[in-house]
Amino acid sequence: MKVLVIGSGGREHAIIKALKKNRRISQLYAAPGNGGIGRDAQNAPVKSTDIPAMLEFTLKNKIDYIVVAPDDPLAAGTVDALEEKKIRCFGPNKAAARIESSKIFAKELMKKYGIPTASYEIFSDADKAADYVKQDNVSFPLVIKADGLALGKGVIIAADTDEALNAINAVMCEKKFGSSGNSIVIEEYLAGNEVSVLAFTDGKNIKPVVSSMDHKRAFDGNKGPNTGGMGVIAPNPHYTKEIELLCNEKIFLPTIRAMRKEGCPFKGCLYFGLMLTPRGPMVIEYNCRFGDPETQVILPLLETDLLEIMEAVTDEKLADINISWTDNHAACVILASGGYPSSYKTGYVIDGLNETGSSKNGDAIIYHGGTEYKDGAFFTAGGRVLGVTAIAQSLEDALKIAYNNVNAIDFKDMFCRRDIGKY
Repeated sequence: MKVLVIGSGGREHAIIKALKKNRRISQLYAAPGNGGIGRDAQNAPVKSTDIPAMLEFTLKNKIDYIVVAPDDPLAAGTVDALEEKKIRCFGPNKAAARIESSKIFAKELMKKYGIPTASYEIFSDADKAADYVKQDNVSFPLVIKADGLALGKGVIIAADTDEALNAINAVMCEKKFGSSGNSIVIEEYLAGNEVSVLAFTDGKNIKPVVSSMDHKRAFDGNKGPNTGGMGVIAPNPHYTKEIELLCNEKIFLPTIRAMRKEGCPFKGCLYFGLMLTPRGPMVIEYNCRFGDPETQVILPLLETDLLEIMEAVTDEKLADINISWTDNHAACVILASGGYPSSYKTGYVIDGLNETGSSKNGDAIIYHGGTEYKDGAFFTAGGRVLGVTAIAQSLEDALKIAYNNVNAIDFKDMFCRRDIGKY
């Protein structure tokens, strides 16, 4: 069986490492992949959003199954194009992917179906948005979100009116996130413990996975700009069984039912970004795919075969699958290029990895997010370069192992958070 994973980051590397365990897979491809992914799969020089080229590669190489992992190709309709050609695949179609590709669609869906979320206002005019944040009855901090996709960085928390006005100007006028900022959502700030919960769903049934805690701010102490994620732990210590049952009743099942009623049933991996507030769990955001870096701690804890689960989703037979997990803890620390998430330089040699791109210590998993392999060495090729993941019976031990391996890796201008698991 030939399987293709679309994407080029740490999330895709984690998916590929999990799929490699399946003996039915004779050939694994990644499009376009990266330096580290190329040690576990065959990289294909096809841009993830180039649908015609992807179809051509798929048909030419007789691919049996495709995992569409990133948000951009999902939002662009890659699954629709594959299904039209009768090619089996994993991921939501374009209509269902709107739950991430449009913050406005997601907020209106939650409002219509009574799914708990922050109160909000929608603006497509910068002047009207500015007038709104200047009102005396507006409470700060405020959260300002670009409507469309922005690589996980399109959210700005404004502490006061000046910061809010600057954010509106940057997103809507200066087009910091391109056309994604043509419209924005301004919503109330929710305080509490943040939880990430991914869930497999075939559009009718839903099976949440192990909870996790992402660390989105760039620097220690939860300071600095939002990033795509600087580290993550699983399971989330704040996510109790009682809260899980409440989320299933009030958020997870209602969301799946709402999408079906709207005529766009969601099939794939649905990400719930939650805040545990004094008013109960509330949705911060949805993602239409596996989270990054959440996938790098979740899949190592999965005992059930990943391909078996994905095919059950595709065939709408998820109810027939029992998904099991280990009782271990996982921690992932992201090693990033200096300057990320803003401007940064690449092309620096990475020290501390073996020839397969793995840990020389051998007790951690190295997921490549932005690397290139050439002349027998690995080089930086992105903002989030590596994810160092450790598994242990306790969170304390997992973090200790992860940071021991972090200390053995180096490249010019490398930085990471040293407080993963503490927030």
